[in-house]
Amino acid sequence: MPSTSTGALGPTIAIATCPEARPVDEDAPLLLAALAARGATASEQDWTDRDVQWGGFDLVVVRSTWDYASRRDEFVAWSRRVGAVTRLANPAPVITWNTDKHYLLDLASDGVPTVPTSFLDPTPDADRAGAAAWVAATAAPDTGFVVKPAVSAGARDTFRHAAPDIDPSSIDRAAEHAIAILRSGRSAMLQPYLDTVDDEGETGLVFFAGRFSHAFRKGALLRVDAGTVDGLFAPEDITPREPTDEQLVVAAGALDAARRRTGSELLYARVDLLVEPTGRSVVLELELTEPSFFLHTDADAAGRAAAAIVTAATSA
Repeated sequence: MPSTSTGALGPTIAIATCPEARPVDEDAPLLLAALAARGATASEQDWTDRDVQWGGFDLVVVRSTWDYASRRDEFVAWSRRVGAVTRLANPAPVITWNTDKHYLLDLASDGVPTVPTSFLDPTPDADRAGAAAWVAATAAPDTGFVVKPAVSAGARDTFRHAAPDIDPSSIDRAAEHAIAILRSGRSAMLQPYLDTVDDEGETGLVFFAGRFSHAFRKGALLRVDAGTVDGLFAPEDITPREPTDEQLVVAAGALDAARRRTGSELLYARVDLLVEPTGRSVVLELELTEPSFFLHTDADAAGRAAAAIVTAATSA
């Protein structure tokens, strides 16, 4: 580990990103300004840049590394190398666990309310007929559903399909999509499309150093058979939101499960929730690797994020 900076310049902090994210990451300017205001020397660094001396920073904070999904193994290996020479947040065990959405099965096993999720893993004999059988057995006939890769970010390679009772051909299209995912070496996953999102949207709850910071509403993203997302992420409709007590409890349970599963503390976390028709909140995703914080939705959010980061960088 490098020695903690104690001079006038304060700690040195690397914000890990990727080239494509730099022009579109709205959090970065707010976070860098808030870190500078707290005496930190912070800079954006591309995680794939082999010339970066990661050990020269007091803390490396994984932020907008949004291109990792096509090379997850490389990204996980990078996190382990960085974690061996300095502090990394969130730590490599968290990144390893959280960058494959099979973690949703762990959360469900731990009693955390989650969106029901089924996985189809790559096998040498995977074919379209087998994928169609998986879709038909998993998707409720009267409910729309979503198929996407288990390793993905920004809603890329994510498709919403109509209920099979309404459009029987949706099973074949979903099977074709699943096979394409399997051929890329990734697992496919299927979840019901909860129609409540059309009115309620998603609720994202952001935490820094285990403490709730702020929440936001994300409008529904997916349309039936709308095609693929171009770029790093789908356009998002984000507005401030106050979470309910029940949502805070569900989010806290998800974070507790993540800590137990990874043996790690979390510098930051985002818990994305949907509402079931019964009114119960369920986890859609637990974002512990490179979530947008949407700092602009709360005037004090950037300051809270920076305070948590500086504390982590200067702790013994």
